[in-house]
Amino acid sequence: MAEVDTAPTALVRNRHTEDLSTTAAEPSTASQSAVVVSSDGKKKIKKIVKKKRRPARPQVDPATFKTEPPPQTGTIFNIWYNKWSGGDREDAYMSRHQAKGRCNVSLDSGFTRADRVAGSYFCLFFARGLCPKGQDCEYLHRLPNARIEKEGGLGDIFPSNVDCFGRDKFSDYRDDMGGVGSFMRVNRTLYVGRIHVTDDIEEVVARHFQEWGQVERIRVLPARGVAFVTYVHLANSEFAKEAMAHQALDHDETLNVRWATVDPNPAAQKREARRIEEQAAEAIRRALPAEYVAEIEGRGSGWEDARKRRKVEGTFGLEGYEAPDDVWYASEKARIDAPEERKMIEGGEGADEDEEEPLRVQDVQTTQPQQDNGILSSSTLSALKGYGASAASAPKSAPDKANGGALVGYGSDDDSD
Repeated sequence: MAEVDTAPTALVRNRHTEDLSTTAAEPSTASQSAVVVSSDGKKKIKKIVKKKRRPARPQVDPATFKTEPPPQTGTIFNIWYNKWSGGDREDAYMSRHQAKGRCNVSLDSGFTRADRVAGSYFCLFFARGLCPKGQDCEYLHRLPNARIEKEGGLGDIFPSNVDCFGRDKFSDYRDDMGGVGSFMRVNRTLYVGRIHVTDDIEEVVARHFQEWGQVERIRVLPARGVAFVTYVHLANSEFAKEAMAHQALDHDETLNVRWATVDPNPAAQKREARRIEEQAAEAIRRALPAEYVAEIEGRGSGWEDARKRRKVEGTFGLEGYEAPDDVWYASEKARIDAPEERKMIEGGEGADEDEEEPLRVQDVQTTQPQQDNGILSSSTLSALKGYGASAASAPKSAPDKANGGALVGYGSDDDSD
């Protein structure tokens, strides 16, 4: 038993944006001249060289490419296992044929139509080295998570119910641990069997499988010709499973690449649990403010001042009270997310402290004219204002009892009135 811990960076990276070769239709470089004025007033012509993105090339000749079903070895074709059944039983190893093509990342990668569409999936035929469309393909022709270091972000992440090629996953694995996989488990480990045993088997496996993405861990069992390859990202493991299926390493073998089962080793289970905790902690660090994270973890710059400020402001004016973490975080988040206008209002800036008299209707009408978005329009408020002013200025008189008070001028349809 031997283990090979690889470096955090893959030996072979995707060169999707590195223009290492040229094509007749579109050159890889384009020159452009620009006039630059120096400090002494002299004009200098500076030549700017811009690199153009390379289009993806067809991996096979479109005229000779054709899709064929597997040869019939039984009476019923099982679409779940993608093979024939119901016939004579035969050796599964002898029925496996080597793959017809293999993807060359450094030469085959390039831009396609899918690069213009966000959330596009990867080309399954590109992973197998059999895509005849090239730059006209509607799927991506590059390695998953190849642009994390250049563009930042979390990389290529897809919904849990589909793989990086857009195929639907199932609730459970197949009996032979092949196929697309299960959405009930994040499996980043591949089982690789039928490896030709040599003295340098660890180096051979690492060299071939590091081509498809960043590898986290490789475990090789030389006595059995078996290896377990664990990738850092799930999309790379899905891509490598299709790229290395039925391939050969340095010898004329036919690899058996399947999904690995759960490792019963307690150390492996603890390692996986620790990795999940680290991922959750990193997600929390990105969601929380930097000052708050620095204060909790006690690292970075300014964490001592943040703790001192919490001791002073965390009491909220109550003697002997210390705000818990959730209360303090809620107050800090409200302070950071509050707009500038709200901060000015809370600070009392621009307000007259001597003026404590509440605003009257006349003041509101004077300071905010022509506001029709309330219950009453401005014209109605002005009419009420005029009515109130006239009613206040008019002398108060006793109601006329002879005329019946408020029923003056009341008419009736009766002829006797």
